[in-house]
Amino acid sequence: MPRAIKLAPSILTADFARIGEQVQEAEAAGADYIHVDVMDGQFVPNITLGPLVVSAIHKATRLPLDVHLMILEPERQLEAFADAGASILTVHAEATRHLHRAVQMARRTGARAGVAINPATPAVMLDDILADVDLALVMSVNPGWGGQDFLHVVLHKLRQVRKMLDERTLPAELEVDGGLNLETAPLVVEAGATVVVAGSAIYNDRETVGSACGRMLQVIRGAQRAD
Repeated sequence: MPRAIKLAPSILTADFARIGEQVQEAEAAGADYIHVDVMDGQFVPNITLGPLVVSAIHKATRLPLDVHLMILEPERQLEAFADAGASILTVHAEATRHLHRAVQMARRTGARAGVAINPATPAVMLDDILADVDLALVMSVNPGWGGQDFLHVVLHKLRQVRKMLDERTLPAELEVDGGLNLETAPLVVEAGATVVVAGSAIYNDRETVGSACGRMLQVIRGAQRAD
């Protein structure tokens, strides 16, 4: 049975002067999640936004907010982001000493829990936590900035994580984030991804958000049929 493929536009490259409007455009175009990148200037060099902005975005859309916490010691902030409206709280395996505890804490907030790994982190780092998460995120760029080029080396890792999930019949979604566009997004779907995060491919000066979402949905669902 074909897996359902979801699109999660990332607001990292959106026009923040019109953020509510741009989120609503993605929702109207058929997006499944809104991906919110939270950066602290420590785990990654950039600084983005906090719970107040997440709360404002939550009020602008009915879509689940897929909040990607690129922050050190995420345990300290999980409740604040859940209270702000996060539906999914994803922490980095590299950012906490106690990953299982962080996942448990995320779940206790009522949100779904996710774990992310960086491009150089091996798939085996997810082995002992996959049964406890709702989403596994494989980064296809080094986190911290939008608009980076896709790292093709992660395709092998995606296939590894897909195999780990399938062999144990685990229901966690497999998400990919970084450098995904009309050319690279089908590759990750064919490798087993079920959630495609796209930033500059959706929010850019070349076309409307609706048009970009429509084209992306077409290619990722076409790749699903080719699987």
